[in-house]
Amino acid sequence: MEENKEREEIYSKRVRAGKRTYFFDVKATRSNDYYLTITESKKRYRDEGHFYEKHKIFLYKEDFNKFVDALNECVDHVKEELMPDYDFARLDSDNIDDELSWD
Repeated sequence: MEENKEREEIYSKRVRAGKRTYFFDVKATRSNDYYLTITESKKRYRDEGHFYEKHKIFLYKEDFNKFVDALNECVDHVKEELMPDYDFARLDSDNIDDELSWD
């Protein structure tokens, strides 16, 4: 079996965002260590039809806190410093799908 073969998702969350969809998937290694993949998927068109362009980030447990802290800091900066008058709550209604999970 190949070392880089992807594992089955243990837990998944999908976020639809206009022409993009983001997937947050929890996966396990063979030794039951857990990591997160974050995938951005965009529908693209060619003469012969459409295809999905995907970009993926692998996030390991030792980086969870640093990643979440940096993400929150950047989002807060945009909301509080760059766009303090913008109503971000109006965007919440249809962007997040229900949780998907597998047992």
